[in-house]
Amino acid sequence: MERRHESEMWKRKGAVWFLWVLFAVCMRLNVEAKSSSTLETQIEAKLKQLNKPAVKTIKSEDGDIIDCVNIYDQPAFDHPALRNHTIKMMPDYLLKSEDSSTKNDSESKIFQTWQKSGSCPKGTIPIRRILREDLLRAASLDSFGQKFPQHFENLTANQGYQFIPENRSSAYLVTMGFNYIGSQADINVWNPKVLEPNEFTTAQIWLKNNNNPYFESVESGWMVNPKLYRDGATRFFAYWTRDSYRSIGCFDLTCPGFVQTGQVVLGGTIGPISSRWGPQYEINVGMFLEPNSGNWYLKLNNNIPVGYWPAEILSSLRHSAILVEWGGQVASSNIKKETPHTRTQMGSGEFASGRFKDACFMQNIRIMDYSLQLKYPSYVSAMADEPYCYSSLNDVKYGAEPIFYFGGPGQRPPYCP
Repeated sequence: MERRHESEMWKRKGAVWFLWVLFAVCMRLNVEAKSSSTLETQIEAKLKQLNKPAVKTIKSEDGDIIDCVNIYDQPAFDHPALRNHTIKMMPDYLLKSEDSSTKNDSESKIFQTWQKSGSCPKGTIPIRRILREDLLRAASLDSFGQKFPQHFENLTANQGYQFIPENRSSAYLVTMGFNYIGSQADINVWNPKVLEPNEFTTAQIWLKNNNNPYFESVESGWMVNPKLYRDGATRFFAYWTRDSYRSIGCFDLTCPGFVQTGQVVLGGTIGPISSRWGPQYEINVGMFLEPNSGNWYLKLNNNIPVGYWPAEILSSLRHSAILVEWGGQVASSNIKKETPHTRTQMGSGEFASGRFKDACFMQNIRIMDYSLQLKYPSYVSAMADEPYCYSSLNDVKYGAEPIFYFGGPGQRPPYCP
């Protein structure tokens, strides 16, 4: 009898245990279902926020979908400071600049791929559509379209106290001064290889309000960024930050802020691409402050307006910049102290010493101050964070316009292990 009683008791315990396990599994599945449902809801809301109603849609041969959006329906006006903003087109005097006709047999016939497939009606602007899979590649929905924050290494060297970003490697030409209100350059166009999904590489211009870890900047040029754009194509971009890439600011139109006015797609592919010892192609990129409004205007190829960063989203930069940089940057967690070093390329993937038709270059480099005259900077320095991985060279020859070369292959043992 006792054995039979024990057997029945264990059966009852087993049944209770089974029911508890079944209950726990059901609860977990229910939580996961709710979590999945919540994520899908958040994704749909984000897509609705980013992709405004289109008057016309263009399917580009590169796979992008371009929406022609009413200029006053664009994402910029979701910014609280821009709810009652009136669009201010680029002043004529900023569109009129010196002819940056290129030298050394380089070409300027750069265009965006989507333009082969159509154009947008008057009163609308072309915007690259963001897809669900674009959002899923981001670390989070909130960080979509943002550079990952810089981590700084503090050095007390003979040169004084320096701040070196640990997850960025740059090769650039720099000038410092007071009251810079513009900069431009002809940027040689290449298609460097990005080897890791979380990395990107740029060739660009930076305008900053200071030279410490807590800065504000407006930036533009070309880049290869598979995580943001889904592929390894070379694309025209714009960026802004008000807090050193922490949380305020973004690429292109992926957050409210930049006001687009022209028929240029931010994040759109550009071409043709330069080749070693073959034809060389360039884009001219210029950013200029309109002092009365405090807006920073962006233009492409000398006289094509793209749009502007309105004063309402900026801080001290609405008055002027004190630092201008021209060059390239690779963003990766496998640089500086990390080994093996990333093999993501900068520029053409070749070192600056290769010069024309081998290395990426910038020429017709200019700054503008309150004299409103474009001029070559009085004092410049060529810098490289990791010269054995990515190098820089300002080639100055008597009687000729200086040409700045930069780039490299990344990992190259034993020099760049």
